[in-house]
Amino acid sequence: MRRKRNVLITETKHGFICANSGVDVSNVDGGRHAILLPADPDRSAARLRRELKKQLGIEIAVIVSDSFGRAWREGLTEVAIGVAGMRPLVDYRGRRDPHGYPLHATVDAVADELACAAGLVCGKLAGTPACIIRGYAYRRGRGGARELIRPAQKDLFR
Repeated sequence: MRRKRNVLITETKHGFICANSGVDVSNVDGGRHAILLPADPDRSAARLRRELKKQLGIEIAVIVSDSFGRAWREGLTEVAIGVAGMRPLVDYRGRRDPHGYPLHATVDAVADELACAAGLVCGKLAGTPACIIRGYAYRRGRGGARELIRPAQKDLFR
């Protein structure tokens, strides 16, 4: 999509628009190898969820995340690239805010927000691969991270 200052902005086969197609050398092995995104991140999240239930007897939602840059903002943040066991979006359209105003466009990307919380807890350089988030009443369901990808016809920048 774009190339500038040794960074390629590409759209992956998953539909993610990201730097360098999600190929990463940080937090791998000192730059000797690169790591790719999972072939099917939603399937990876579902497999982790099944294994946790099988081995530990717990049924929880699972989010696989990666750090992404954002248009109009400096810095990186975590985003959900794979989701299993929960709805990744909460749609508030049609509801009213505390002042009675009807919401027309508010759809919260709760899977991304939870990915960010996990990123803060795990730490960028701590080597902590996973954490448990308690206290959020997520909506159980068969959602996936694919729902978080804006369709091209709704994308104002293509």
